[in-house]
Amino acid sequence: MMRKKSIGFEFRSLNNLIMRKVENSPVKKQIDSITGTNGWIIGFLAENADKEIYQKDLEEEFSITRSTASKVLILMEKKGLIERRGVPHDARLKKLTLTEKAWKISELMIANANQFEKTLTKGFTEEELEYLYGFIQRMKNNIQ
Repeated sequence: MMRKKSIGFEFRSLNNLIMRKVENSPVKKQIDSITGTNGWIIGFLAENADKEIYQKDLEEEFSITRSTASKVLILMEKKGLIERRGVPHDARLKKLTLTEKAWKISELMIANANQFEKTLTKGFTEEELEYLYGFIQRMKNNIQ
């Protein structure tokens, strides 16, 4: 009897393959203090360096809980990757900024990510990729 295909299972499997590839990349081996999650956060902060980014922005962007975000950020601070800086308009808020160490890591990661994206999307047309992004966004909206 043939097993019915499951989108959730396929995405989980794809995610596992992506994470394994990221964890075993040459750049990852050069930067042993960075986990996959740290890398995604460094990338997000680098891409949004012109904006004030707070913990709540990471929670929304990565669909993670407040406690998970807090734990990750505490560890990233200890590793010297980020700093939390107060903002004048609200004493409760702490803006997240990358350290010089994280900026150097970001440059390596960007080059690696661009190469990985080419590998991941090889053989897809621009139109197919647009459809894929649209389908994925709809699925995310369905479960949020």
